[in-house]
Amino acid sequence: MDWLGLLAQSPALVQGAALVLGLLVGSFLNVVALRLPVMMERAWRGECAELLGQSAPADEPLSLTHPPSRCPHCGHAIRPWENVPVLSWLLLRGRCSACAGPIAVRYPIVEAATGVLSLIVAWQLGWGWALAGALPLTWGLVALTVIDLDHQLLPDQITLPFLWLGLLLNAFGVYTDPVSAILGAAAGYLSLWAVYQVFRRLTGKEGMGYGDFKLLALFGAWLGWQMLPQVILLSALVGAIVGISLILLRRHGRDVPIPFGPYLAAAGWVALLWGEQINAAYLRFAGIG
Repeated sequence: MDWLGLLAQSPALVQGAALVLGLLVGSFLNVVALRLPVMMERAWRGECAELLGQSAPADEPLSLTHPPSRCPHCGHAIRPWENVPVLSWLLLRGRCSACAGPIAVRYPIVEAATGVLSLIVAWQLGWGWALAGALPLTWGLVALTVIDLDHQLLPDQITLPFLWLGLLLNAFGVYTDPVSAILGAAAGYLSLWAVYQVFRRLTGKEGMGYGDFKLLALFGAWLGWQMLPQVILLSALVGAIVGISLILLRRHGRDVPIPFGPYLAAAGWVALLWGEQINAAYLRFAGIG
């Protein structure tokens, strides 16, 4: 049976496959969000120890695949049937089967969100190279969002490979032309870098991190320089609304930094799927064109 041909002719099958694949990937993204920052911190400590001529800390070996997942309360090894996305958490009622310790609700939320976002991408883009690139990008953005919310960190290990992937895809014109992609990557980085420098000189504070520059450069590489104003405006608008709301609800201090990466990720994802329609609607509203 020609599975590729069947997928190309059946949008519902493509969307269903994207949903299931997204749920499975979401389970892995929980591991990435939990372990990658720890792995990075250990690497930094090892580098500092080497520079100081000291022995590196003796930590338990850790990677994205080893050791297998286990309960943080009792060390119970998670069995395959306990690791089915969303469903296992519901059947276990959010508790470890061995010690009844609570399993954080964020795990099924990340899995479900990744599945639903993957479904939306498949529904909007349909079968083709655009979908093949947009699905991994969506998964990377989910991981970056969770990590930034937890640690105010956008790891280069995720951001930079996707930046290069965007340039590679656009060498063949998948999302935009090569020149627009190259200029977009440069403009994305330099625009936020310039804002950062001005803000630091005026206030003596760092308004954002270098990971934000790289994330906007990533979107420039995927979508072209023409889409960057939309991404910046959308992310700033959503960030301002959420930030002001948290302060008014007294759930966030005025001096406590709010990570900007999740808003950039959300705005870039929206621009990836509906950027052209949003720009066209704005031009019609403004009476241009």
